[in-house]
Amino acid sequence: MKKIFLSLIICTITASSFAQDRPNIIFLLSDDQTNIATGCYGNDQVVTPNMDTLAKEGVLFENHYNTTAICMASRAVILTGMYEYKAGCNFDHGPLRKEKFAKSYPVLLREQGYYTGFAGKFGLAVSDEGNSTRHNSWDALPIDDFDNWAGGLGQTSYQTSKNKYMAKYAEKYPHSTRAYAAWAEDFVIEAKQTGKPFAMSISFKAPHMPFSPDQYFDYVYEGKTYKKPGNYGAGNATHIAPQAKTGRQYKGYTFWRDSEESYQETIKNYNQLIHGVDYALGMIRKMLEEQGVADNTIIIFTSDNGYSCGAHNMGGKVLPYEEASKSPLIIYDPRTPIKERGVRREEITANIDMAPTILRYAGIEPPANMDGEDLRLLIEKPRKFKRETVALTNMWGNDEIQAMGVVSKDWKYIFWNYEDDNMDTTEELYHIGKDRLEMTNKVNDPSAVKQLQIMRSIYDEQLDKLKKEATKDNLYQKYAVLFDRNATAEDKKPYLIGKPDQSPKKEKKNKKNKTKKNKNKKKNKKN
Repeated sequence: MKKIFLSLIICTITASSFAQDRPNIIFLLSDDQTNIATGCYGNDQVVTPNMDTLAKEGVLFENHYNTTAICMASRAVILTGMYEYKAGCNFDHGPLRKEKFAKSYPVLLREQGYYTGFAGKFGLAVSDEGNSTRHNSWDALPIDDFDNWAGGLGQTSYQTSKNKYMAKYAEKYPHSTRAYAAWAEDFVIEAKQTGKPFAMSISFKAPHMPFSPDQYFDYVYEGKTYKKPGNYGAGNATHIAPQAKTGRQYKGYTFWRDSEESYQETIKNYNQLIHGVDYALGMIRKMLEEQGVADNTIIIFTSDNGYSCGAHNMGGKVLPYEEASKSPLIIYDPRTPIKERGVRREEITANIDMAPTILRYAGIEPPANMDGEDLRLLIEKPRKFKRETVALTNMWGNDEIQAMGVVSKDWKYIFWNYEDDNMDTTEELYHIGKDRLEMTNKVNDPSAVKQLQIMRSIYDEQLDKLKKEATKDNLYQKYAVLFDRNATAEDKKPYLIGKPDQSPKKEKKNKKNKTKKNKNKKKNKKN
């Protein structure tokens, strides 16, 4: 009996010691932040001192891609470490199945003794019902799967008071961005009392539309005039695939190009929202010091997708071009020796890497279903990091813009599968190592023939993986045909959704107003 009792004591002490040895983990996710909207990525027009400092003290990943550049799908990918066609979650497709969420990083961390919390925009439904719009329903949110839940419904609101679990912070922090940092402090205090390591995830709404920045930061960009990117506007879109010019990202978001005044106001508000996230990061880091946990707390900062901001005449995200698909990624581990901090990695990283990396930091073996890589290897032993490419997909929206591509550190290949009487399938090949603005499509360049064949081969390998592993529900099997470079128009026809080009509500409203005005003019003429 004494031996059993002593064994129990030893096991308890060992488990307690293991819990103390394991690092705390903070995962911070902004919404729609392209990597070039961050100072440490070379933009001298933005003010992001805390992100810049985090990069100087940690590791910055220069080529971080979201394998699907839209919020619902990207968040499911981040949680599960799987490509969208395996996670099976996106608008017009369906929710994240419960069995898949059961293998997500927050659930696995909690099962292994972490105290877990979530605040902000969750952005997807966890449900076995096939309706992706259920992310706007409280019963489709995994509230009970976290020790502390402060998530919001749907897109959430910039007004703190309108977010159910954040309303108590509204008086001091009326804009939600800083309010999430205030919640973080309460969460850490609560977590410390449990004696467990903690894993905290915050998904900011910023800088997602509507561009309503915190007025507290109005002074930051006051009187500032912004330079446009080198690939801004319609004149820099003549070489872009015709398919890419059919959806809302090209036809909509006109405020990026209505006028110089409109552009300046929009980019200021966008950057100011990002500055708010940067400030919240600073609040969180200061709080970690005050709570005495900074030395054992890993911080991972990224975004769910990029944003076009007028590049190639586009707004929004969705497409596999650089501005829309790339986001900042910074990983800070305070246990890293000082001489190994402040490094930059050029190798390709992706949102599929978030879950396995977080789990590895916690000492947990990632499930075999995950597609991502453990980025600790890239940080510590970059020469042993072997993956060189990832797939970029869009499986949402009108038929024309649904496509797949593959990207490496230096090259990007996109296959636009849609074809009709007015449009042929289109290939794009960019030497992004030298042409980061994607201004020269080298598909027909004789000097790039060999590289084109290489990228086509890599594309076909990714397609084979999709064919083998795509989930059988939520309309994902069809991409085995749609994305096949050898499929004919007849082969693809049964799988097209026939959704018309998407135009913004504003444009539709304007059309209605014009129609109404024309009717009134005709009426006046008759009178």
